[in-house]
Amino acid sequence: MLQPKKTKFRRSQKGRMKGNAQRGNQLAFGSFGIKTLQSKWITGRQIEAARIAVTRYMQRQGQVWVRIFPDKPITKKPAEVRMGKGKGAPEGFVAPVTPGRIIFEVEGVTFEVAKEALRLAAQKLPVTTKFVVRHDYDFNNENV
Repeated sequence: MLQPKKTKFRRSQKGRMKGNAQRGNQLAFGSFGIKTLQSKWITGRQIEAARIAVTRYMQRQGQVWVRIFPDKPITKKPAEVRMGKGKGAPEGFVAPVTPGRIIFEVEGVTFEVAKEALRLAAQKLPVTTKFVVRHDYDFNNENV
């Protein structure tokens, strides 16, 4: 499961997710990707499930990049505990994403394979996504 090796602080504040993604909103590595259309926290488990879905469908061809990392600690108080007595213990890590953020990128497979693989990945995620293609991608000459 994805999580940082070490963090500066054990617990963090919730924060607010306003506006669109200012960084990580362009394809940087692959020719195809999925972009989120919602603000949400994505857990390390969800990212890993989506990554496995992509690599299984692509049958270990091509290359996959995961563009988000869960580095925000999330706390939870135990069940049936009264209010107060401080903040709960860290439960896991999430990656906060805002609209426009690229989550996965794929290279080295055909358009159809990439589209289906990323569709399967999108089903594992709690956000609505959009399939994106590099603007200079040549559909006539698929180099695979």
